[in-house]
Amino acid sequence: MLTELGAIEIEVHSDAAPVSSGDFLMHVDRGLYDGEAFYRVVRADNDPRAMGMSLIQGGLLSQEPVTPPIAHERTTDTGLSNVRRTVSIARDAPGTGSAAYFFINIGDNSFLDTGGVRNPDGEGYAGFATVVRGMDVVEAIQARDAGGQSPLPVTDNQYLTEPVAIIRAYRVEG
Repeated sequence: MLTELGAIEIEVHSDAAPVSSGDFLMHVDRGLYDGEAFYRVVRADNDPRAMGMSLIQGGLLSQEPVTPPIAHERTTDTGLSNVRRTVSIARDAPGTGSAAYFFINIGDNSFLDTGGVRNPDGEGYAGFATVVRGMDVVEAIQARDAGGQSPLPVTDNQYLTEPVAIIRAYRVEG
């Protein structure tokens, strides 16, 4: 994934999380991330629950998915915990997620796993990939100014003033 701040190389775990991985790769193959952005960051200074959540979120800027939601893959089934480098599906309720919106964990966010305390439903967020190169780019995105307008009070001070463009997302076979 090439961003305006540099490249982020993501290894997709299709065997462990086939639904989430398949949806992400479909978005890549259809060019749906091209020209979109990373637009939200969570860090200690803007985490309203003071749990130490540390991540960046990206995907479609329109906030309107172009594909139907996917089935929720629990971390207890995939074995992919929300720890540093894990890429996961953003969602509201389980079964409402889509790779149109994904996040990259910067810190240990295992409280976002199935059974974790971050969300009342306890279902966690579906991890499906790992950043193998480019965490410096991820961290540079997280460090940017987060004074942008937020659609919900819970995400106040988390939206980037200037989203970081995703120039192109593509597969590299190897």
